[in-house]
Amino acid sequence: MNAVWIILAVLVAVVLLTLSIRIVREYYRLVVFRLGRCIGERGPGFVLLIPIVDVPVRVDLREQFLEIPKQTCITKDNAPIDVDFLIYWKVMDPTASVVQVRNFAGASQGIATTTLRAVIGDISLDDVLARREHINVVLRQKLDEVTERWGVKVTSVEIREILPPKDVQDAMNRQLSAERNRRAMVTEADGKREAAIKVAEGEKQAAILKAEGDRQAAILRAEGFSLALEKIFAVAKGVDAKTMSLQYLEALKALGSSPATKFVFPMEFTNLLRPFTRFAEEVGTEKS
Repeated sequence: MNAVWIILAVLVAVVLLTLSIRIVREYYRLVVFRLGRCIGERGPGFVLLIPIVDVPVRVDLREQFLEIPKQTCITKDNAPIDVDFLIYWKVMDPTASVVQVRNFAGASQGIATTTLRAVIGDISLDDVLARREHINVVLRQKLDEVTERWGVKVTSVEIREILPPKDVQDAMNRQLSAERNRRAMVTEADGKREAAIKVAEGEKQAAILKAEGDRQAAILRAEGFSLALEKIFAVAKGVDAKTMSLQYLEALKALGSSPATKFVFPMEFTNLLRPFTRFAEEVGTEKS
C-alpha cells in the first residue's frame, strides 16, 4: 500500500515538474502573472514556473502586419475614395503589450481607420493620388504616437490601393490621353523643327562649299589664262617679221581657196609684205 502511495506521489511530482518547465524560443517572451500580479517577462531559454500559482502569457516579438480592409474616405475637395493599407508593427515592451491593451489588433484597426479619415480629409484628391508616400509617413507617425504606450512600435504603413470614383477615373483617363497627345504633338513638332534646321544647315554648308569651289575654279582658270598669256607673250617676242609674213601668206592661201569673191585687207598688210618684196629685189639683183 505504501508503495502505491509512493508511486502516486512520484507521478504527481513528475507532472507538476513537467508543467512548471517551459522552453521559450528566441523570438518569444513569457509575461508571468503570479497569483494575479505581473512579475515581469521571462525567456528566452529555460523557464521554471510554479504550477497553479504562475500563469504565463506568450508574446511574439517578431514584426507582424495588420491588414486594414477598404475604407471609404472623403478628401478635402469632397471626393469619395476607397483606401486599403497595411500596418507593420513590432512589440518592443512585452509586459506593456499584455497589461496596457486587451486586443492590440482590434484597437490598432480602429485607430488606423479614424486616423486615415482625418489625414485624407485634409488633402485634396490630386494630392492623395500623387503624395502616397507622404500619407504613409503621416499615418505611421500618428499611429506610433498612440501605440507607443502599449509597448508596440509601428514600423511602417503602406497604402496598397486608392480607388477614386468611376467618373473621376474616366476624367483622369481622358486627361492622361490628352496629355499624351500633347506630348506626341510637341515631340513631332520638335522633330520637324530639328529636321528643318538640319536641312537648312546642310544647304548652307553646300552653298558655302559650292561658292568656295567656284572661287577656287575661277582662281585656277585665271592662273591658267595668265600662264597661257605669259607663254604666248614669250613666244611672240621671238617671232620676226618674216615669220609673221609667212603666217599672212598662209592666211591668203586659205582665203584663196574659199568661194568668196571679195576680200578686205587691212592697210598695214602691204607693210607686212615689204620683206618679201625686198627679198625678191635682192634675189633679182644678184642674178643680174
